Amino acid sequence: MPAESRQTSGPLSKPRTGFARQVTALLGFLVVSFTVSWLGSMVILGNASGWYATASKAPWTPPGWVFGLVWTVLYTAMAVASWLVWRQRSAKTRGAMTAYGVQMLLNLAWAPTFFGMYPTWGDAALWLALLLIAALALAVAATTVLFGLINRTAGLLMLPYISWIVFSASLNLYAAANN
Repeated sequence: MPAESRQTSGPLSKPRTGFARQVTALLGFLVVSFTVSWLGSMVILGNASGWYATASKAPWTPPGWVFGLVWTVLYTAMAVASWLVWRQRSAKTRGAMTAYGVQMLLNLAWAPTFFGMYPTWGDAALWLALLLIAALALAVAATTVLFGLINRTAGLLMLPYISWIVFSASLNLYAAANN
C-alpha cells in the first residue's frame, strides 16, 4: 500500500512515520516535561517548609498535595500536546514548537524566582515572579492557539494548563501584595 493511502486526513494529516520513532519521541517529550517539573519542584520543596510555610497565602490556596497532582496531569498533557504537534509536517510546526520551548523556559524560571529568591530579595522576588507568570500566561496562550491551529486535540490539551497558570498568577499576586 503506498504511503499516501495510509495517511489520514484532518488534524492528524501528514504524521511523521515509524512506530518506534513515534514512541521514542513521545517518551522524549515526557522526559523533557517531567525534567522541567522535577527541577521546579526541587526549589519548591527546598523552600516550602521555610519562608513559604509562614507566608501569607490567598484564602483560595489549595492544600499542597493538590499542586503535585495537578502539575503531574498538566505536564503529561503538555508533553502529549507537543508530541501531537511535532508529529505533523507543517510550516506552522516550527513556530508552535518554539513557542512551546519559550513557555517551558518561563515555567522553569518561575519556581526559582518565587520560592528561591524570596529569602534574599524579599517581596521584590514575588513581584518579579508575578511578571514572569504573566509572561508565561501569554506564552502559554500563544502556544495553545498555535497548537490548536495545527492539531485541535493538542490545543485542547493545553487549555487546563492556561487555566492553572491564571489561577497560579492570582496566588502569586496575593502573596506579592501581602508579604
